Amino acid sequence: MVRMARILVTEEIAEGGLDRLRAAGHEVQVELDLSKLAQALQGAHALIIRSATQVTAEVLEGADSLMVVGRAGIGLDNVDVEAATKRGVMVVNAPQSNIVSAAEHTMALILSQARNVPQAHAALVAGRWERSKWEGVELADKTLAVIGLGRIGKLVADRAKAFGMRLVAFDPFVSADRARLMGVELLSLDQAVAEADFLTVHLPKTKETTGLINRDLLLKAKPSLRVINVARGGIVDEAALAECIRDGIIAGAAVDVFSTEPCTSSPLFELPSVVVTPHLGASTREAQDKAGDTIADMVLLALAGDFVPFAVNVDAAEANETLRPFLPLAERLGRLFASLVGGSPSTMEVCTEGDIAGYDTRILALAALKGFFDAISDEQVTYVNAPQLAKDHGIDVRETKSAQSPDYVNLVTITGGDHSISGTLVGRHSDQRITSVDDHSFDVPPAEQMLMVKNDDRPGVIGTVGTLLGNAGINIADMDVGRAATPGTAVMLIAPTAPLPDHVMATLQGSPGIISAVQLRG
Repeated sequence: MVRMARILVTEEIAEGGLDRLRAAGHEVQVELDLSKLAQALQGAHALIIRSATQVTAEVLEGADSLMVVGRAGIGLDNVDVEAATKRGVMVVNAPQSNIVSAAEHTMALILSQARNVPQAHAALVAGRWERSKWEGVELADKTLAVIGLGRIGKLVADRAKAFGMRLVAFDPFVSADRARLMGVELLSLDQAVAEADFLTVHLPKTKETTGLINRDLLLKAKPSLRVINVARGGIVDEAALAECIRDGIIAGAAVDVFSTEPCTSSPLFELPSVVVTPHLGASTREAQDKAGDTIADMVLLALAGDFVPFAVNVDAAEANETLRPFLPLAERLGRLFASLVGGSPSTMEVCTEGDIAGYDTRILALAALKGFFDAISDEQVTYVNAPQLAKDHGIDVRETKSAQSPDYVNLVTITGGDHSISGTLVGRHSDQRITSVDDHSFDVPPAEQMLMVKNDDRPGVIGTVGTLLGNAGINIADMDVGRAATPGTAVMLIAPTAPLPDHVMATLQGSPGIISAVQLRG
């Protein structure tokens, strides 16, 4: 957690988002000269970018304090996510900020292609009345192929239905049943291209999708095909697209994104049946405000060490409303477990029991790891680098689940190195409780300082402990006593109001009836 962070912003971000960061007490430095990126990153805890800043492995290597990179938008092809993950730097984006704007711009380009709006406008303002030259086509009853049926692709499909278009799609990650519910027919890529009158691309740019729409694919199309790309430059081979239009293989194209940007020269610009715009898909006031606000919120969560819903390099599903209250509990248990085990166990098992076991609980294991390494490591620990730290320490992390919990609706247990600690949430406010330590049952709220005392089960020992703490000026906030498995012994779990100095601990450990005493830090 960083209370007062320096946040570097290298591209234009809506002021509302920056104001959010300043209001939280952080220093916001805006440096739009990207030639100064390496220097400006020194000492920065967060970096906020859009599409122009290249966050390479070399850039990350020189960022000595960086915790999070925030992309105010969707695409992350300008961020080396793998290198960031290795360095424990969280990468977050704003995946829903511009989806409506991108979908609407797609429809604008489809309509511009169908009715030659930009060409007719240019001719008329130049003094030429060319009514017959710019005859268009109707969208009704035409086939629209949506390549990528994610958030934006689905919105485009919804809007295209209103024009009476037939919808087909290619997306290997969408089931036929789900597509059918959207009113879309799933086809292979080749078949979708072959049947389409309009084709719109809504895919992330990856090694697999770069150059996906190429000459060989377009040779399978009808001469009436028009291609629209409002996704990422390079998914469509621009040179091949221009050749196919010039050769009459397809009818035209509308392109908002280019393989190299800014782009002011392209063979596409020479063709009258092509409409181009300078990456305007997210260029609405609403999208910019949403992106700035969202990325500010995500960066604030990352700097606070909290779970970040839009982190792309956290190896876990998003925590839903059921799991999210258990994240602070798992992290607290991890910190207490580190004190309890007193080193790095060879294995660390995180077990979930009850209703929560029915969900993807990987995020709870990450929270437990984060708490564990927060307690034993000097470096900044995040949901990103906690698994790597476990590998570095030789800890085999395991997850187990049980739909049934004998005594609790839900329970989280961490086990390893012959020690264990369990906790749950109780009441309408989801208050944290420690329910057992090393198989001894308790009902105590976890605290930053805790003391576990194993003692002879006889009268006077609790008084001895209380007197010793009182003489040291240390009060007891909470306490519970659990019987040990060994007959004649008991265990006290105490939440003192301050840590016990070494000499007080030594006196306690040597007192009559005390078998062992250990301080736990949560």
